Amino acid sequence: MHYDVIVIGAGSGNSILDQAFADKKCALVQTGTFGGTCLNVGCIPTKMFVYPADLASYAASDGPRLGVDTSFNGVDWSSIRDRIFGRIDAIEAGGRDYRRRNEWAELYEGAARFTGPKELTIALDSGGEATITGDQIVIATGARPMIPAIPGLDEVEFHTSDTIMRLDALPERMAILGGGFIGCEFAHVFSSYGVEVTQIHRHPALLNHHDDDIARRFTEVARGEWGLRLDSQIERVAKSAGGIEVHVLCADGTREVIEVDSLLIATGRTPNTDTLDVAIAGITTNAKGVITVSPTMGTGVDGIWALGDVAHTPELKHVANHEARVVRHNLLHPDAPIEADHRFVPSAVFTHPQIASVGLTERDARAAGIDVAIKDQAFGDTAYGWAMEDKHSFVKLIGDRATGKLIGAHLMGPHAGSLIQPLIMAMSLDLPVAGLARSQYWIHPALAEVVENALLGLEEALAQR
Repeated sequence: MHYDVIVIGAGSGNSILDQAFADKKCALVQTGTFGGTCLNVGCIPTKMFVYPADLASYAASDGPRLGVDTSFNGVDWSSIRDRIFGRIDAIEAGGRDYRRRNEWAELYEGAARFTGPKELTIALDSGGEATITGDQIVIATGARPMIPAIPGLDEVEFHTSDTIMRLDALPERMAILGGGFIGCEFAHVFSSYGVEVTQIHRHPALLNHHDDDIARRFTEVARGEWGLRLDSQIERVAKSAGGIEVHVLCADGTREVIEVDSLLIATGRTPNTDTLDVAIAGITTNAKGVITVSPTMGTGVDGIWALGDVAHTPELKHVANHEARVVRHNLLHPDAPIEADHRFVPSAVFTHPQIASVGLTERDARAAGIDVAIKDQAFGDTAYGWAMEDKHSFVKLIGDRATGKLIGAHLMGPHAGSLIQPLIMAMSLDLPVAGLARSQYWIHPALAEVVENALLGLEEALAQR
């Protein structure tokens, strides 16, 4: 069967095929759950677990600290889990049903692989195979958890971010391998729920890809919330009478055995390109399996496009959605293509405290030879931050003295993922720092004043020579 357009993947790729393609013969190929990582095992369910974790954390510590008689008495894990997936699974099923009934795209449920330049063979979930060809093919197959080669791992029951949220019962003890955003978010969730968490990370600080001040100060906060084994690595794991033995080589060269009931592997994700046999289609990837794409999201093979986690890092839903809009436009308007804009990609880590970032870190800016000005503004120096008795939250802004522009913003504290938005806007619109704070009103005494004060401080720092 031949098609005008084939989309592989029902995450962000699922948004491409709509009524605008009604005059074309289209197909969507998907194996497993509909909606991609974000809906089923990523952004949405994890934040639905984070929100009650935040409430638990506030009850356990913030209330008593501020003179309010609150306490944490535990969580009803099955109630939280079933409420979340009762909603998620219904949305997933609805998306699948919609595509089955949809008149402008034929649905193939199965795993596709390239068997020719523009030919796909699909191992159908129902059994058998189907072979299809297409003039235009969009690869949007996402990524899966990366499993490190740890001796004994194949002999124990471990979890990834794909499975940990559907645990039958809340464990008493959990080890988390990995200090990136996945590991840190789940460390916050499970420790707030009352689990004894030990997080193991091979670097000296958590979130080590973030700005150094963010990584250092978040690590200090995390150390008071759950167990940390930094600059350490798991040498092997083994079954034990009580659960799982995690054998750790610690920073000082000593060895420790940590016994846990549950082990979460959170060491990153790997793109689903190896399962597609993309090389057969002439598509190139880097050493990590990420497809090489042009600014228009083309793969270098005429008529084959790629987007999302298979084509870009960092692996973020808002990036995939942006790229899907670019690919959709370019499929419909081949004579007027547009390019993806990856200049100022923000990210957030929904830990406690929350973290948000956009642009360059101080480390990378200095390495690039930029003459930088830095402003570090504490939340606690604003009226609302003072009311919160906040001791650790801050905004760090990085400016370029040569241009007077903001080139990096890094926040740690309540609502960081929302407070950073005017800074993203300033960078995206290429606005100078000078006058940026004074050109608008900032509600007093709202928490957003911390951004206002940080901008005023950066303006002053940029003016100094």
